[in-house]
Amino acid sequence: MKPINRELGTCYYPEHWPDDIWKDDAQKMADLGLKWVRIGEFAWSRLEPRETEFCFEWLDRAVDILGKAGLSVVLGTPTAAPPTWVLKKYPDMLAVDSEGRRREFGSRRHYCFSHEGYREQCSIIVRKLAEHYGSNPYIEAWQTDNEYGCHDTTISYSSSALKSFQHWLAKVYGNDVNKLNEDWGNVFWSMEYQSYDEIRLPNLTVTEPNPSHALAFRRFTSSQVSSFNRIQTEIIREYSSAPIIHNFMGRITDFDHFEVGKDLDIASWDSYPLGFLLDRAGATEEEKFQFLRQGDPDFQAFHHDLYRSVGDGRWWVMEQQPGPVNWAPYNPEPLPGMIRLWTWEAFAHGAETVSYFRWRQVPFAQEQMHSGLLQPDSAPAPGYFEAKQIKEELVASPMISSGSSDVAIYFDYDSDAAWQVQPMGKNLNYFQLVMDHYRAIRRLGLNVDFVHKKTKDFSRYKIISVVGAIHISSQLISRISSGKALVIFGPRTGAKVGNMKIPKKLPPNIDLVKSRIVRVETLPPNESLDIDPFGNAIRYIETLKLDSNASPYLKLKTGKVIATREGSGAIYLGAMVDRDGLIGFYQKLFEDIELDFILMPDGVRRRCTENEEFWFNYNDKVIQTKIGNMQPADVIRLRLV
Repeated sequence: MKPINRELGTCYYPEHWPDDIWKDDAQKMADLGLKWVRIGEFAWSRLEPRETEFCFEWLDRAVDILGKAGLSVVLGTPTAAPPTWVLKKYPDMLAVDSEGRRREFGSRRHYCFSHEGYREQCSIIVRKLAEHYGSNPYIEAWQTDNEYGCHDTTISYSSSALKSFQHWLAKVYGNDVNKLNEDWGNVFWSMEYQSYDEIRLPNLTVTEPNPSHALAFRRFTSSQVSSFNRIQTEIIREYSSAPIIHNFMGRITDFDHFEVGKDLDIASWDSYPLGFLLDRAGATEEEKFQFLRQGDPDFQAFHHDLYRSVGDGRWWVMEQQPGPVNWAPYNPEPLPGMIRLWTWEAFAHGAETVSYFRWRQVPFAQEQMHSGLLQPDSAPAPGYFEAKQIKEELVASPMISSGSSDVAIYFDYDSDAAWQVQPMGKNLNYFQLVMDHYRAIRRLGLNVDFVHKKTKDFSRYKIISVVGAIHISSQLISRISSGKALVIFGPRTGAKVGNMKIPKKLPPNIDLVKSRIVRVETLPPNESLDIDPFGNAIRYIETLKLDSNASPYLKLKTGKVIATREGSGAIYLGAMVDRDGLIGFYQKLFEDIELDFILMPDGVRRRCTENEEFWFNYNDKVIQTKIGNMQPADVIRLRLV
C-alpha cells in the first residue's frame, strides 16, 4: 500500500458549551495539530426540537468556526439518540429485550432497527442534514448513527421485529412454509407451522428454542442493521461526495460488519483499551492485573486488522481513549506513554486518522467522569500532551504504509451467531477462538490480515487459518485454497450444513478434509488434556476418524490424534488449544513452510510495514528484546533497508 499522511482528530460537542468559547476551542485544536473534528451525532433534540422545526443556525456557526480554523468536519447523523417527541409519535419504536422488557428512553440507542416509522423519521432528519450541508466545503466526511449494537441494542424482540421477521422468512422460503419446516427440522417436538404468521420470536420459550429458528432470527436481525445503515448512506450520497464512515465497536459481533461496510467508504472503530481489557477482552485475572493500565496487547491490534478488512483497506479510529473512562467495572488511569503507544500502533496497522474522545471532559450527565484531552475547566489533561508529542513526531515522519502479511485468518460474523446459538459449553464462543489463534500468530511476531467470504484475492497468503466457521460453502473453500497457501481448518469448521444440521456423512463438510468427526466433548475450564510435546487441549475436543490418506499432525499424550494433515495438504485441528499449545502449533507450521518468525517477549508486539518495523511494549517495566531494552509503554521504530 502506498504510504499516506496519518492525521489526528477529536470528538467535539458544541451544543454542550457556550458559543463564546467555540472559536477558542477551534484555535486550540488547530494549534495542537488536529486535522479532524467529529460533531453532531447526538444533537437531534437541538437540530429538530419539535417535529419539522429544524434549527441549523447554531450548527452552521460551529461548522464555520471549525472550518475557518483549518479543521475538517465529520458530521454525524443523530439517529442514535432520538428526542422525546419521536417516542411520543412512535411509542412502539423502542427495542424489547429477551425477557420481554422495553428498553426505555433516558440514555441512547433507544430504538428498534425494524420499526418502519422510526426508519422514516430517520430518513427525514438525514435528508435535511444532507440537503443543508452536502455542499459545505468544511464537511469533509459523514458518520452514520453511532456504534451500532452498543449496549446490546442490535437484537430486539418487539412487535415490529416479529412482523418484519415473518416477512423476511416468507421472502427466504417462498410461499410454502413446509420448506421452512423441513429446513428447521420442525417435526422435532411438533414445532411444525401451518403459516408464517404462526412463527414467533425465539425468546421466552420453556427451554432452548430450535437452533435453526434462533440462527434465522440472528441473520434477519443482522440484515436489519445493514438495511437501516443503507437508508442513510443512499440519502447522503444524493447530496454529498464526501466519504461516509460508521464507528463500530470492540467485540460487537451480533451483526455482519462486512455487510454494513459495503455501503461505507471508510470503516472506523472506537478503541478503549483499558475498559475493554476489563469487560470484554477475554483476559485472565492475572492479565487484568498485569495490563491494568496498558490494555490487552492484542485486543486493539485485532480490531485494527479486522476493520482494515471491513473498510477494504481504509479505516480510522474514531474514538481513542485519552484517559480514564467512566463505564468499565473499574476505570484506571493509563500508564504514561500509553496514549502515544495506542496511537502509533493504530497508524502502524494502517489507520488514516486517530481521533480522541473527547475534546473536553463534560461536567454533567452520564459521561461526566469520562476524561478528555482537556479537563472540565479547559486545562490540558495528560492525554493532551501525549497527542502534542505524537503530532510533533508526525511532522518529522508523516508517511507510513500499513504493511502486508503472509498470514490471514478468516472471520465470519455468521459463525459467531451460530456459536452463540449452540455453544456446546458454557462461555464457548467463536470470537475468543479466533482471538486465541490471532494471539499466537502475533506472539510469533508476524503481521495478520483478516479475510472474509467476499474477499477477492486469497493468493498472496502463505497460511490461511479458518477456525470455528460452522457454515462454510464449498465454493468459498475452493477460492481460499486456490492459491499456494497452507490452509488450516477446525475446530468446528464445516460442522453444519443448511441451517444448523449435521452433515449426513458427518463433519467436517469440507472437500479438502476427508477425515471425519465422530464425537465431540466439551470440558469445564479447570480440565485439560496434555498435548505431545507442548500445551494442552481445552474446552472443545473432537474425536477424529482419520482418512486413509491423512496422517497425524498433533496428538495428545494419550495417543489420541487431535490434528491431521490431509491428503490434500490441508491441516485439520480438532480441538481448542491453550496459548502455549497454539504458539507451538503455529511455530511448527511456520517451520514446515520456512516462514521466518520471532518469538516475542510477553507483552511485546511487532508490526512491519513496507519500510519500517514497529515494536510496542505493553508492559509496565523494562523488557529486554533482540532490538535492545524497551522502556514501559515504549514504541521503537526501525527503518528497513
